[in-house]
Amino acid sequence: MSAITTTESINLELVSGLEIHVQLNTQSKIFSSDSASFGAKPNEHISPVSLALPGALPKLNKEVVAKAIRIGLALNCEINQHNFFDRKNYFYADLPKGYQITQDNSPICKNGYLNVVLANGEEKRIGINRIHLEEDAGKSLHDQDIKYSYVDLNRAGVPLIEIVTEPDIRSAEEASALLTEIRQLVRHLNVSDGNMEEGSLRCDANISIREKGTTAFGTRCEVKNLNSIRNVRRAMEFEFSRQVEVTSKGGKIIQSTLNFDADKGTTSPMRTKEEANDYRYFPDPDLQPISISDEWLAEIKSAMPALPKEIAKQLIVDFGINKTEANLLAEDTDLYNYFNVAKLDVKNQKSLVNWLLGSIRALLNEQNCSITEFKISPNQLATIINLVDEKKISQQNALQELLPALKNGEDVLQMATQLNLLIAEDNDEISTYIDEVLAKYQPQVQAYKTGKKGVLGLFVGEVMKLAKGKADAKKISDLIIEKLK
Repeated sequence: MSAITTTESINLELVSGLEIHVQLNTQSKIFSSDSASFGAKPNEHISPVSLALPGALPKLNKEVVAKAIRIGLALNCEINQHNFFDRKNYFYADLPKGYQITQDNSPICKNGYLNVVLANGEEKRIGINRIHLEEDAGKSLHDQDIKYSYVDLNRAGVPLIEIVTEPDIRSAEEASALLTEIRQLVRHLNVSDGNMEEGSLRCDANISIREKGTTAFGTRCEVKNLNSIRNVRRAMEFEFSRQVEVTSKGGKIIQSTLNFDADKGTTSPMRTKEEANDYRYFPDPDLQPISISDEWLAEIKSAMPALPKEIAKQLIVDFGINKTEANLLAEDTDLYNYFNVAKLDVKNQKSLVNWLLGSIRALLNEQNCSITEFKISPNQLATIINLVDEKKISQQNALQELLPALKNGEDVLQMATQLNLLIAEDNDEISTYIDEVLAKYQPQVQAYKTGKKGVLGLFVGEVMKLAKGKADAKKISDLIIEKLK
């Protein structure tokens, strides 16, 4: 179904709220000591608690609560210092207990917001209704056998937070911007790895339409388990078009839960939508209420790092870089941490910013790796930058010869000397190279003397080749200009 541009679609607007499930990166599960790590063999990380065997009782993982508070503070939420768990009753093969432990009546965080910046520079505030804690279910595998379905319970009991937004989203772009920023925040705060491909961050989108200018909400449909930001955009755009088409033909939207087919880019019904009373929520009798003391909350607040937006603003002030550069550095936590270590040894911190966002970033993209996998230590990179800025080695040789040869821990200056990369100080030798180049390019020399100064770059490049990069381009340029007077 293509996007509809009828009069109906022009007069209608999309109304959406997201339910964002974030898997917390704790070592163990929320109510047991089972490992919460990803990638184990099926049913390897299980125990009587995650299997819900008779008599097995849950015990809350304190770190789960701390991580929920951290993201709640980052999203400007009120922290509910006295909250409790509920049972959400439904029956499915990968939910061993027949109910999920979650928070319904008393979530840990509420009444927050996040300001997101759209492509046109406009800022949009999206309300955060609540953040609640819950356990994940297991995983049903339907493609392993033609006769049977299998169940892997490794994920059962893995800690989740669910971030529920207000229905403030009016476009797929706004939803994309929100998800992008939340993924950055959970990584920055070390709450989750935010890996959507592994299911660490998943999204359900509630979508409805209404006439522009009205305040009443339409009938909503929920698209489940969207596992990429791109798919959130595609599902939202398709579902808006579908609902517009249904209503334009006189039909009614039926409240339902939908599946998104990523290959076709379409939604399809899974089941009619359950209401809250279908789940028969009630307080879990096996778990004590959570009490967050003023002292513990203050301790968590004081340990909160500066958020990416604050870091970006400070980078602009400190280094005079533009907003795009500042955001690139601030939003990549690993790159920013690398920068903070390297800046202790580099003499020109603006040079460090330029290297990290230019040559090093390009090199990492080429090698398809992150800064955490980069074999050059922050101290080594700082030394290389210092050598380049002090005209002791050319940037070209530093990138093409020195960086590939270095191993972590090796002495940079010693390796540069060993590779014979240090810039020659012998003016007589450079002068000889210049004479050779000018003799070779006599027509260009005459062109230069008639005012075509652009050929100077040719001369400098040719001299640099003869010097094998071991010369200062500015110094060569000055000497050539002197000779051509």
